[in-house]
Amino acid sequence: MKLITVALVCLLLAGMWLHEADSRSMHVSSSNCCFTFAEKKISSQRIQCYKNTSSACSRSSLIIKLKGGRETCVLPTARWVKQSLKSKEPCLLK
Repeated sequence: MKLITVALVCLLLAGMWLHEADSRSMHVSSSNCCFTFAEKKISSQRIQCYKNTSSACSRSSLIIKLKGGRETCVLPTARWVKQSLKSKEPCLLK
């Protein structure tokens, strides 16, 4: 009986350790990745700056910051995005 208890405790501790190690190494903040994208053109006058999503994201995209502080995701391949961002600077990191 004691052997089974010790084995179960060891398995539980090993599982917790593996989960903790995995979550640290594979963590990508969802705020650095985009899953939905603006489909309609956004006026260049409303765009304040832009930044790239994390290289660990499944899809390469841009996060554009609008005047007023709101952020939205866009695909960098869209023609209107390329045109709108020609005159814009990347967002400064804080």
